[in-house]
Amino acid sequence: MHLLVIPWNPDPEIFRIGSFAVRWYGLLFASGFLFGYIIMRKMFMNEGLGDDVLDRLTIYMAIGTIAGARLGHCLFYEPDFYLKHPLEILQIWHGGLASHGAAIGILLALWMFIRREHKGYLWILDRIAVVVALSGFLIRMGNLMNSEIYGKETAVSWGFVFLRNNEMVPKHPTQIYEGVAYLLIFILLFWMYWRNKGKVYQGLLIGIFLVLVFTARFFIEFLKENQVPFEASMKYNMGQLLSIPFVLGGLAVLYWSLKNRKPGFIS
Repeated sequence: MHLLVIPWNPDPEIFRIGSFAVRWYGLLFASGFLFGYIIMRKMFMNEGLGDDVLDRLTIYMAIGTIAGARLGHCLFYEPDFYLKHPLEILQIWHGGLASHGAAIGILLALWMFIRREHKGYLWILDRIAVVVALSGFLIRMGNLMNSEIYGKETAVSWGFVFLRNNEMVPKHPTQIYEGVAYLLIFILLFWMYWRNKGKVYQGLLIGIFLVLVFTARFFIEFLKENQVPFEASMKYNMGQLLSIPFVLGGLAVLYWSLKNRKPGFIS
């Protein structure tokens, strides 16, 4: 019998006016862009770059994040359905975003951005890594408010009973585990950037980001319930399999960064 558990049943909607509703997930998702813009503006000012560059970067980031997250969910988790119903891919309000897809979308969007702006790829990735870590925390809090992407049954005293989903037993609040991990990574990267006033080796911040974020994701996935039925027959679920290349990529970038020690400051 579970004596110390947390009944969890928040309303995903903050308020509604007619058919228009403001939801916690949407607010927290948008907050990631808002706080990211504020932090990036401070970084750009530190390096002598104007708001015009940042405004263009924000557009690329928004498109890359949303398109990548949506396509990632559709193609990684439910390809059979979405390939048969391609128009459903555009109906993003039905839900379904994947962080690994967002990561790929961001990488592609930033590659397109630096081709236009004529700046270094690792330079922009190092700075984006800081704000993406914070956004990851906010998005997981949105998942918590939606009572989604939670963990397996648990006997720990902090288990959440997700009443909105008609759960009757406590589950691991993996949204909190993951969110706290991302918040700590953000604090680390933010501190490293400002401790050196932006003068960090090229690739150092993005390398640390990739290794820490996707290592955390890999291990937390052991506590999560499967998102789609086909994962039941897999030793490692889709989230874990998709995390491995990012961890390996991060290790490779870290090795290159510490070996070459190229300055990553633009002024």
